[in-house]
Amino acid sequence: MAKKRPPTLPPPSLPSPGQPAARVQIDLGCGPNKRAGFTGVDVRSFDGVDVVADLTGPWPWDADSVDEAHSSHFIEHLTGPQRIHFVNELHRVLKVGGIATLIAPHCFSSRAYGDLTHQWPPVSEFWGYYLLKEWRAANAPHNDEYTCDFNFQCVFNLHQEIIPRHPEYQQHASKFFKEAAQDIIFTLTKR
Repeated sequence: MAKKRPPTLPPPSLPSPGQPAARVQIDLGCGPNKRAGFTGVDVRSFDGVDVVADLTGPWPWDADSVDEAHSSHFIEHLTGPQRIHFVNELHRVLKVGGIATLIAPHCFSSRAYGDLTHQWPPVSEFWGYYLLKEWRAANAPHNDEYTCDFNFQCVFNLHQEIIPRHPEYQQHASKFFKEAAQDIIFTLTKR
């Protein structure tokens, strides 16, 4: 079987002398809802998609060429091995210090398992540790499919009925109550 070739991207425009280079910002799996100011990327040619690419194969960006990435409600549609490929490619294309925001339904929200196109397992906050090389080496050395190394922060988009409550209650609810956390939001920084 022939190896899939990534789509070609138009050559970047060179800045005028004295002008800073344009930031490369990509919205991965954007569908018809591309983030403003970002290059929209999807496997389907929705309105607003700038680059049609299958993100389960090789990505069309050079190593260390992307300043910022965003992906909202995409990674939950990937299988486990495809998610590992996604974060490895994300790490490859981001510049050191580059930031990626990944948003997915929280594993305790019915939004995570209500859509039958979502893959198992649902996304939980513990996944972030597997994206950190030091943690994997100490705690999960069998996970050598990962090549990425990200610092991460994880926050939740809480259910509307939880938001007005005090922070201690919010933290308790997001940890123990189904539906308290609707989305999980990872902010990854390439090390």
